[in-house]
Amino acid sequence: MNILVVKANNRPSTEAISSKMYETFMAELEGKDVNVTTYDVYQEDTPFFGQDAFNAFGKVQNGEELTDVESRLLAAKQKAMDAISAADVVVFAFPLWNLTIPAKLQTFIDYVYAAGFAFKYDSQGNLIQLMTDKKAIFLNARGGVYSAPEAAPMEMAVNYMRNVFGGIFGMEIIDEVIIEGHNAMPDKAQEIITAGMEEVKDSANRLLKMAVTI
Repeated sequence: MNILVVKANNRPSTEAISSKMYETFMAELEGKDVNVTTYDVYQEDTPFFGQDAFNAFGKVQNGEELTDVESRLLAAKQKAMDAISAADVVVFAFPLWNLTIPAKLQTFIDYVYAAGFAFKYDSQGNLIQLMTDKKAIFLNARGGVYSAPEAAPMEMAVNYMRNVFGGIFGMEIIDEVIIEGHNAMPDKAQEIITAGMEEVKDSANRLLKMAVTI
């Protein structure tokens, strides 16, 4: 089994719960019979997706010379797509920041959110998912409590990831571990975090069991 772990927090694990979730998950996989690759969105060269990318697409079609940033964009986009293509399971470790995902994770998604790669349209205009053979796991941390009905509509990190990777790309979301409320309830923070890390370990071990059966 080829596992891609997308790490989307550059804060140390002593301060950031989603970074600690990443480290805990990776520790459970260490030494096991699976092929694990990490794509750290903060370590990779990932220029933001915008007009430079569209300029590059046009220049490639016309055989024109690319600027440095255009070359970097195309290389980064291809690397992200290659990483997704090679994976059987994609694990995302990410925080909720300002109700959404970090900008660097959004850039990674912009690279792979491509017609003909992640999805396509049929002759009637219906969307066809192209990644139904892949699975996804979400490891998310959020300091507030967004599972409450009144707050759930404001949460645009996990919901967004579900819509993209499950709804558009067609990946089967096989597990979600969400640690929440540790900032809102500081008196219960350690209890919340400890219980959450046990869930992260359980998720990793469920994945390992799945790898044995494939």
